[in-house]
Amino acid sequence: MSGPEVLVIGGGPAGVSAALELARAGIDVTLCEQGPQLGGAIHRQPNDATQSVRVPRSHKRRWRALSDELATSTVKVLYRHMFAGIDATGAVLLEDRMHARLVTRRPTALVLAMGAIERVAPVPGWQLPGVVTVGGLQVMMKSTGRAPDGDVLIAGSGPLLVALAAQMVSLGKAPVAVLERSTRPMSVSVIASLLAAPAYLWEAAGYLLTLARSGALPRRGAFVTAIVPKDGRLSVTTLDRNGRERQTLVDRVALHDGLLPNSNGTTAGQHAPFIVRAGDCREVLGGAAALADGRLAAGAVLAHLGQIASVHKGAADALARERQAQAALNTLFDYSGRDPAELPDETIICRCEGRTLGQLRALLTAGDPVSPREIKLNGRFGMGACQGRFCAEWVASFVASQRDGSSPPQVSEIVGSRWPVKPVPISAFVTLPPSSPSE
Repeated sequence: MSGPEVLVIGGGPAGVSAALELARAGIDVTLCEQGPQLGGAIHRQPNDATQSVRVPRSHKRRWRALSDELATSTVKVLYRHMFAGIDATGAVLLEDRMHARLVTRRPTALVLAMGAIERVAPVPGWQLPGVVTVGGLQVMMKSTGRAPDGDVLIAGSGPLLVALAAQMVSLGKAPVAVLERSTRPMSVSVIASLLAAPAYLWEAAGYLLTLARSGALPRRGAFVTAIVPKDGRLSVTTLDRNGRERQTLVDRVALHDGLLPNSNGTTAGQHAPFIVRAGDCREVLGGAAALADGRLAAGAVLAHLGQIASVHKGAADALARERQAQAALNTLFDYSGRDPAELPDETIICRCEGRTLGQLRALLTAGDPVSPREIKLNGRFGMGACQGRFCAEWVASFVASQRDGSSPPQVSEIVGSRWPVKPVPISAFVTLPPSSPSE
């Protein structure tokens, strides 16, 4: 196959869907996945095929159809190739982790399908060893086919809490507790919207039935207020909707407060290839929507290359249905986290730099007004390796709460355009890869 090359970054449903659509149109397409297998977070494949986590049948059918077509397609797949960014000349940088080298490619177009970023609202002690994200724990379980060791408490808000808890039960390890912050009721309008995408209702019903049988249904209106180390474990203080406080001793705490599109690392100069994002990397709508969005991303690339794409109408309609269902689903949850005014000064806000809420308060009250840029440079909030992916939203929220109606800072003003730091070994820069026509 000759002609322009298109790189697709991310081997989840959106990336595979985009790659397949481009291959059907006769495009030379390479799919890059940073892990050893395709699937992404939603369709993470087990390291040992004999040990797997139970997932909904719709998920299995969706991934099987993609895998079967991919096996007979012309798509080239590069495993263990991490997207490291785009340099000033427009070259796409990939870290080849199998050979510890940095590879450069110069594709005509680039599809970024790197999934979402998991949100965790700050609470005292969230930086401690043993505190993980719900999504991270779920990926570990899907990879190993085993439940985590020790006692686990799950807390935050969102459907992922119920999914993780049910999957733990299916592996023989019920969580100590599942705390859902929200108390919002299921309305008639929400049910009507979800009926347009009934897979959500069936999936939720299956998870809740599993939890009901094990006695591990979520406690609604309850949330974590503090986590402290105690006797080699974690003592978790929780508060319920009636104001009752309790302490629970566990080995692991899994937190989750929704998802955000992963737009990090997409800043590029004038020499960059044509770039389009797809799936949860662009808009968090889940696996079914990712398939349609991948096709739409491929259609945008084909249009850029001067080809007529026939994917728009059906994919756009499917995406609209999923967007409506996801919007209805989101009204049931509370992703806001704790009011910053209720958090003590010692609460870590920026985990990379170890910066606390007290230090942010002191910076804001030191004298002259502080600009968003000064919050990063002088306060070192968002200055660390993640470049604000996990703290900038909460920093902006707290600053807004202190400004008495004045214009709050935008996350982008604090973060700027610098890319997140990714661990790349020095050997990757000194080991030259073999020459390639596309490099």
